Amino acid sequence: MDNWHPVSSIHTKRYQVMTQKAKKLVIITESVLLKKITKIILAAGATGYTVMAASGVGSRNTPSPGQTPVSDTYSNIKIEIITANEDVARTIAKQVAEKYFDNFSGIIHLGEVEVLYAHSL
Repeated sequence: MDNWHPVSSIHTKRYQVMTQKAKKLVIITESVLLKKITKIILAAGATGYTVMAASGVGSRNTPSPGQTPVSDTYSNIKIEIITANEDVARTIAKQVAEKYFDNFSGIIHLGEVEVLYAHSL
């Protein structure tokens, strides 16, 4: 649903903010999977993604077999995808989980966001 709201910037100019509902898919997993997962993301039709370093403790509480936790090579990443198309988000989630989560740690969650400014979704 599109809503127009006037807001003021630091320079006191007036802008119109068009909000748009979208889905945010978040994948937290091992960084060794980054290239494989980003291929899935783009092939599914997403227009982009953001990658960040991540750390924490999850249900597995250990790195994948044969990997040491002190190496940056096997650190965790958080990938965020914002898309207007929920089917794209669910396709990405399903493919990543089915291909990698039997052998690698990870979690995927999906939520609704309100996009204020975007070149495209």
